[in-house]
Amino acid sequence: MDSFLQAKKRPRIDFRLVTGILGGLIFCLGIFLLLPMLIAFIYQESSWSAFLTTALGSMIVGGLLLKVFWPAHELRMREAFLIVTLTWFVGSLIGAFPFILSGTLESYTDAVFESMSGFSTTGATIFGGITSDGIQNPSIEQLDKSILFWRSLSHWLGGMGIIVLTLALLPLLGIGGMQLFQAEYSGSTSDKLTPRIQETAFLLWTVYMGMTTVQFLLLWIHPSMDWFEAINHAFSTMATGGFSTKNASVGAFNSVYIDSIITIFMFLAGINFAMHFRLFTGQTQSFFENREIRFYSLMTALFIVAVTGSLWIMDEYSFGEALQYGSFQVVSILTTTGFGTDDYALWLPFSGFLLFALFFTGGCAGSTGGGIKMIRLMIIAKNMAREFKQIIHPQAIIPVRIGNRVIEATILKTILSFFVTYFLIFIIGALIMSYMGYDFESAMGASIASLGNIGPGWGAFGPMEEYAHVPYAGKWVLLILMMIGRLELFTVLVLFTPWFWKY
Repeated sequence: MDSFLQAKKRPRIDFRLVTGILGGLIFCLGIFLLLPMLIAFIYQESSWSAFLTTALGSMIVGGLLLKVFWPAHELRMREAFLIVTLTWFVGSLIGAFPFILSGTLESYTDAVFESMSGFSTTGATIFGGITSDGIQNPSIEQLDKSILFWRSLSHWLGGMGIIVLTLALLPLLGIGGMQLFQAEYSGSTSDKLTPRIQETAFLLWTVYMGMTTVQFLLLWIHPSMDWFEAINHAFSTMATGGFSTKNASVGAFNSVYIDSIITIFMFLAGINFAMHFRLFTGQTQSFFENREIRFYSLMTALFIVAVTGSLWIMDEYSFGEALQYGSFQVVSILTTTGFGTDDYALWLPFSGFLLFALFFTGGCAGSTGGGIKMIRLMIIAKNMAREFKQIIHPQAIIPVRIGNRVIEATILKTILSFFVTYFLIFIIGALIMSYMGYDFESAMGASIASLGNIGPGWGAFGPMEEYAHVPYAGKWVLLILMMIGRLELFTVLVLFTPWFWKY
């Protein structure tokens, strides 16, 4: 009875609860900021003080918020949506301070852009370009090792999700933790490995760390990469992020071996990590019979064949080069990683168009990739086929199936709403960029590359370009698109509806 009365007295949104949990997440972020400080010590860089200051500030503020507003109630879905969105936004604001305090960047907007690009695993950068007010940002290879490490670490944390990491480590958030998990991964599927969400989060992060370690070792054994470059590229690959330690991205290493290892692990990062866990625990049948993985593999193979053939026949690459560059760029864009080994903006239109089509795909649900996701594309394709059958047999009841599973009408409606919303936001983003003076190709490229968390786009935002020249207002638009895309649209957009706050 007392618990019922307490529930009745609780406001529609418990801001004390939200503040307390957000404080705990900020405290955790402060702990991770100590890692690049250690890198600064190793390489004797003065930027250690910037990371120490930001880390201490985060831990003090976060700890105080957690203590003062200690969560006393179970988390509800509205509060979960608000916490997840605020975590990405506030985390990016905090993550920008090392860039400013170390003197790496002069503009706080540029620093927030780089930070959001990291946490959202987008990989778009402002380094190496001149801002709209004439400030020359340093190139990537001029940056301190600690700054480079922080960029890649922000990818890695954002890839699997700060929320999921915290659920794995803090029993405090085990109460009501499923709401946070669902709010962050609000796609068409959810995959709990155990009845307890904390255990599920821990297992997912164990798989994530294990695969990152394997890739790190495979890259490190190659003479062209030292341990620092290997760990940075492993972080960025498994997060499908795209930040590199080189101005020319992965292409700077000019190695078939490096390209092959990163291509393989980008592909693996685009698969649901819950399915990786099942594979590693001997549930091979579950893995190989998964319809989304099959569709994802088929799409990858078809586009690799098409792009490789196009580069070989039409762009006059040798077959070896066509396969090397074609397969790398296909997997890089399809998984929304954004690494580059070749300037696809210079390819002939047919090859370029094939690649552009992949900007509207994405990896599997439950992967670290962004974009629309394969399961949604599958269901839309199945629904289209059903509509044709319905025209021929108007009286028949024809369900949409994925394997033996019938897709419910509510799920179909949600996915169709996602598609419409996704393309509407993409168009609005492109309109804003065109209003700022960018040509059609550049405006479209910047919008879809940000919303899809891909990074490199087209035109003025091609694979060898950067985003420094975007007006400051435009950078805020693009970084908001990154956050919206990373959190599957509705998690963020629902906060801007009157129903969220009033009803």
